[in-house]
Amino acid sequence: GGYLSNDMMPPSVMMDNMPAWEYGALEMTRDLVLSMRKDFSRSQSQSTEHEALKKAQPQFNISSVAWAWPSAETEYQKGIDLLVVYRTQIADQNDRDSQFYARADNLRGWLKEAEKRLGSLSQRLSASVGQDRLNTDLAGDTAAHQATYTPLQSQVKTSWWQIDDVFYESRGATWALLHFLQAVEYDFADVLEKKNARVSLQQIIRELEATQETVWSPMILNGSGFGFVANHSLVMANYISRANAALIELSELLAQG
Repeated sequence: GGYLSNDMMPPSVMMDNMPAWEYGALEMTRDLVLSMRKDFSRSQSQSTEHEALKKAQPQFNISSVAWAWPSAETEYQKGIDLLVVYRTQIADQNDRDSQFYARADNLRGWLKEAEKRLGSLSQRLSASVGQDRLNTDLAGDTAAHQATYTPLQSQVKTSWWQIDDVFYESRGATWALLHFLQAVEYDFADVLEKKNARVSLQQIIRELEATQETVWSPMILNGSGFGFVANHSLVMANYISRANAALIELSELLAQG
């Protein structure tokens, strides 16, 4: 059915799982395109931005539900076309101004963004059963402070009506990240070999592949942690947490000499 997130007519407007999946993949794409503009295409912090990426990155920031002029899919397609221009230019041996720098520091910067994204998804999935969480926002720094007061303990729970959306958003995000990391394994092959980190990346890919297994249940179940009914969110959170931990380890490997 094409892009569904901004459809305003039935039956698409009543189908919330696929738009949630699309949003998860979109968020991962936004992070990658921003890193391409800031890091992958630039040699140093003082270097100029690539013109195609400079134009492409804002195209993906339009609201995913925009349906009137300009529509979301129209703007995203413009961004994709500009990315194709960039790909064509870096493949041209005579174009010295267009580069893709496969360096450990560039890769590490993007992985840090992916870590935050996975961490947020894992927390939202785990909150399907409700959790009493201690406030650790300022842990580790006695001089730290925040803008407004928050209690030392709070109850966090994802609404029953939203748990399937969070599940499919996570599924879309991990699907996109899985494909991005498969590309990283190829484009950063020399860097990974030097750091002896290829097997670590392959393990992350394996964890993410598990998130794409077929869901045999006709609906996303939200049972208690050890109850009679399965909790699909906790299963997904487990895979994402393991992938996130492996991402952190890979990032540390890349930071070492």
